[in-house]
Amino acid sequence: MEAGGLPLELWRMILAYLPLPDLGRCSLVCRAWRELILSLDRTRWRQLYLGCAECRHPNWPNQPDVEPESWREAFKQHYLASKTWTKNAAILETSVCFSLFRRRRMRRTLSVGPGHEFHSLGSALAMSSLFDRILLFPGLHEEQGEIILKVPVEIVGHGKLGEVALLASIDQQCSTTRLCNLVFMPAWFSPFMFKTTSGHVQFDNCNFENGHIQVHGPGTCQVKFCSFKNTHVFLHNVPLCVLENCEFVGSENNSVTVEGHPSSENNWAYTHLLGLIRSSPSVLPTEDSDSLMSLDLESRDQAWSPRTCGIVIEGSQSPTSPTTGSPRAGSQEAEVGSNGERVARTPDSSDGGLSPSGEDEDEDQLTYRLSYQVQGPRPVLGGSFLGPPLPGASIQLPSCLVLNSLQQELQKDREAMALASSVQGCLIRKCLFRDGKGGVFVCSYGRAKMEGNIFRNLTYAVRCIHNSKIIMLRNHIHHCRASGIFLRLEGGGLIAGNNICHNAEAGVDIRKKSNPLILCNQIHHGLRSGIVVLGNGKGIIRNNQIFSNKEAGIYILYHGNPVVSRNHIFKGHAAGIAVNENGRGLITENVIRENQWGGVDIRRGGVPILRSNLICFGYSDGVVVGDEGKGLLEGNTIYANKGCGVWMMASSLPHVTSNHVSYNGLYGVAVFSQKDGSGEFPGGHGAQENFSEDGDAILWETELEKDDDPLRRPITIALVESNSVNHNGASGLYIQSSEALHIVTNVIHANRVRGITVAQSSQLTRVANNSISCNRQSGVKIEAQCKVELRGNGIYDNRGHGVITKGDSTVMENDIIGNRGSGLQLLPMSDTKVIKNRIHSFRASGIAVQGHAKALVQENTIFQGRTNKTIFQQSSTNQDCIIQNNRFLVFKKSDTWRLANPPARPHLENSLRGPSAAHGGQKVTAMATRITAHVEGGYHSKRSIFCTIL
Repeated sequence: MEAGGLPLELWRMILAYLPLPDLGRCSLVCRAWRELILSLDRTRWRQLYLGCAECRHPNWPNQPDVEPESWREAFKQHYLASKTWTKNAAILETSVCFSLFRRRRMRRTLSVGPGHEFHSLGSALAMSSLFDRILLFPGLHEEQGEIILKVPVEIVGHGKLGEVALLASIDQQCSTTRLCNLVFMPAWFSPFMFKTTSGHVQFDNCNFENGHIQVHGPGTCQVKFCSFKNTHVFLHNVPLCVLENCEFVGSENNSVTVEGHPSSENNWAYTHLLGLIRSSPSVLPTEDSDSLMSLDLESRDQAWSPRTCGIVIEGSQSPTSPTTGSPRAGSQEAEVGSNGERVARTPDSSDGGLSPSGEDEDEDQLTYRLSYQVQGPRPVLGGSFLGPPLPGASIQLPSCLVLNSLQQELQKDREAMALASSVQGCLIRKCLFRDGKGGVFVCSYGRAKMEGNIFRNLTYAVRCIHNSKIIMLRNHIHHCRASGIFLRLEGGGLIAGNNICHNAEAGVDIRKKSNPLILCNQIHHGLRSGIVVLGNGKGIIRNNQIFSNKEAGIYILYHGNPVVSRNHIFKGHAAGIAVNENGRGLITENVIRENQWGGVDIRRGGVPILRSNLICFGYSDGVVVGDEGKGLLEGNTIYANKGCGVWMMASSLPHVTSNHVSYNGLYGVAVFSQKDGSGEFPGGHGAQENFSEDGDAILWETELEKDDDPLRRPITIALVESNSVNHNGASGLYIQSSEALHIVTNVIHANRVRGITVAQSSQLTRVANNSISCNRQSGVKIEAQCKVELRGNGIYDNRGHGVITKGDSTVMENDIIGNRGSGLQLLPMSDTKVIKNRIHSFRASGIAVQGHAKALVQENTIFQGRTNKTIFQQSSTNQDCIIQNNRFLVFKKSDTWRLANPPARPHLENSLRGPSAAHGGQKVTAMATRITAHVEGGYHSKRSIFCTIL
């Protein structure tokens, strides 16, 4: 007989009346019939599944409105699971001697209830044999004494769930048993409704109310489609237990407690349960289903690169010895920017005035074109970070900062994959924990695995303490009244692919030497921090999305020391990462963006390592190093934050090296002695925050780990080293500090105000071997009473003066060339030593001494600026300016000017050292060392004189 004889719809109508055994027989007829039987998935197979009194909807209790992928497969899985308890029947029902002659006994069904064969469960058990079925009819069955199960039996409630209630305390002493379709309540004399110490128990479609269930290893249990109301499941040393599709409601304590290391002694059911787990569908992903940003890869082989600028020098007549002169006022000047374009700007009078070219320039002046190389910035990251931020433009990240899917991360990390695939202790999956105190409590070397569960409206979801290990995959944890996941006392494990949100405390709380792997989670909209690591807590926090939390996305304090890498931390209402109270940590390759406060906030003894992070688009500062904060900031891209790129206190001794700080709204790097509200922690990061689980203060300092970190280089003075600071909204570096500070080998380029502003510096600020170029105003400005040493810097192409000083400063061995104002301007009341510099102004004097400034000008080489400007300008009444052994070079025909012995500054190649040089392959190209001038025509010719680098 062929299926094609009748229309398929007619066949489906006929087969819809067949019972399950007949459907199985029909599927064996031929391939066409088998395909026809399989096509009944949404009709007959669904009907058979939902008509079974021993099971509920396959996606109950979490998604009862979502149909399974296959009703037939769900029915098959339930059928196989319901038969697990009988797998040892052949062993118990046969003997060694007479196995060939004994006939297998048929199972009996014993009825219990009014008007039936037995009036109580106890009397039926007294007459039962191996694997008999005891059927309890509707009603309340109350046992006055403890029920002891000595032979394997099946106890089933007749009718709908809820019609049969059993008030009893059952002690299982046999190898296996099954209880189905019952409502359990504790007897008057004991809170324990069921307990076993060595056998296997299986609960299907039962309700448990106001009692306890206890399973002690090597006993095992299998629980499916059960509801627990204010019931505590206690699992002690269990080798393997499975809780699946269960609901836990209203627990006054923990819903499930897993205590003790899994027993090495396994009962007969262990291998069967393990096989059933492996054959059932897993919640682990097989393909990357996450929608992530598509991002571009950009080369990171260089952090610096040379940029070519054209600079115009004008002149007509030979200057005499230094005489009194005044700068010529003008309204606009033509400027050559970092991209080589000429830009008109209004001079900045706050820097002492400029000498721009006006419309009344003499036509007989010659124009010299001087072309040479200036160190320009190249960010560690390319793509969108090479230019200014564009409104509404998408962020193009390099591939090293793209989030991977959970499957990709597990494929890369074999240890994590092995951990995610392992099953030991208790397996809890597709369960719902709600409206109670605690979800799952794992303690004393316990092992638990949780997959696809929902935890909501609890005090906490999961607690893992005392050397226990948990594996949490694809769970949803939300609206907890405390932390979602809590680990302490060397707890650990894998927390991966979870959605953790809207919790009153931290989404994940790690303390007291706990060391979990936190991977590919979404942790968001918490009422406090996303992840908290404290009290010597550790952990690897990788590839997570942490966003929209009211406090820090990750909060590290009290000697917490995690590894935080490749996370996206964004849109937080406070800092992205906060490191306080002696917190540590390695924070690398994260994207920290769009946070209300600092992208990274370091205070009160925090000593983290920040390396290769992207900190961008924040509504405040990029990195804040506050009171007593320390740490290493290396190789980060700090981009387009509305506040400063880096705000820090010099007394904290931070080490800021090899970072790219660009397009921030205020200063690139700001150094202060104090800041308004620095003692207060925005967004709740203050000393009043309570991290004690019992509400009492904890002295975490008694648990210090005194380990030396080889990644940190100890420093005794705040150090800003080898950074690229460019295109920021105010000065590149702003210093207002009473502490010593070293600013070494940085590229400070094209900032909207000055390159470096020293507003206060009672201790020595040392500025050495920096390239300071193309800034909107002066290259360096030093305010009154500031102590500054400028040595070995190249100060080029700034639109104001090269250096302007009012304070006590030493300017030694610098190249100050091509600036629009004076090369060096000394204002009244300043005390300056100007020694062995090479100075050239674009349109004004090489050195201008205004008023009664005190100065020692010695052994400098000063090039002529415009032909109608003097090389050296000072007041004739100033007796405090000492000029000794200087060379004044006036431009003549066929002159050759050479920057040699030493070559053009700064000399950066030998200054990059240690991790700053090794990280990212940074290399700096030196300035050209020879400038040649070739005159074409006479002084009255309108042609330009071109100077070319050889």
